[in-house]
Amino acid sequence: MERYTDLHTHSVASDGTKTPTELVMLAKEAGLTSIALTDHDTIDGLEEFKEAGETYGIETIPGIEFAAAYKNTELHIVGLFIDTENKKLLESMEFIVKERNERNEKMIKALNRLGMDITLEELEENAGGNIITRAHYANILVKKGYVKNKDEAFSRYISSGKPGYVKRETLTPENCIKLIREAGGVPVLAHATLYNFNYLDIFNLVGELKGYGLMGMETIYSTYTKKQEEEMRKTCEHYKLLQSGGSDFHGENKPDISIGIGRGNLRIPQEFAENIKKALKTNL
Repeated sequence: MERYTDLHTHSVASDGTKTPTELVMLAKEAGLTSIALTDHDTIDGLEEFKEAGETYGIETIPGIEFAAAYKNTELHIVGLFIDTENKKLLESMEFIVKERNERNEKMIKALNRLGMDITLEELEENAGGNIITRAHYANILVKKGYVKNKDEAFSRYISSGKPGYVKRETLTPENCIKLIREAGGVPVLAHATLYNFNYLDIFNLVGELKGYGLMGMETIYSTYTKKQEEEMRKTCEHYKLLQSGGSDFHGENKPDISIGIGRGNLRIPQEFAENIKKALKTNL
């Protein structure tokens, strides 16, 4: 009998709409053997996540998704099987929160100057008291009628180069990878096709990141075409990296994506998770 996992999901601790417990329940309902919680730049939901896994009898994998500045874009590095008590990891969380808070102040002012009535209190309420991301800005802009939908919010106002966007200070890819490894985890390049690079650029990027200690990349992802999946797998195999994959589930913030199956075409073998665990025992 085939067993499946989902190694990339989000909860209300960042920009998802489900609690960590609800994520575990959905994974159980979907028949998954394991699930990873990889919230953006935070580990706040992992304790509840672990407890829910014990309650519902499903393996829970502690993770995180870091944003890293790279040239003119932002890379996302997922860390799997991280030690949430690691001192350097906890220190990095403090830095990230500080930078996000400063960026929020600037983005709110930028949107106010554009005639949009948006406040920090509204964003905090929408985020449920957890980390504020651009998804929460988009929710407020839609709610107040400034845009028709979240896609418009991003394309007109809060994407890079748009009038409501403010770049924040982030870790470098090398910082992220080393931090994840120091925290006992496996660093994985997330959704490599989303950075507007061609296949050669991605190939070279992965080679560079491996030099910093990258151990894996997502070869299965909700938006990959068959061609993209094939190219990601070839690149992964060339550099002898671990395969990973995930739905990038966000609940109602990405309503077309479901845990474990993405848009209906996703099947991530539990073998991916098992191979990552084996690598932890031998490489770290």
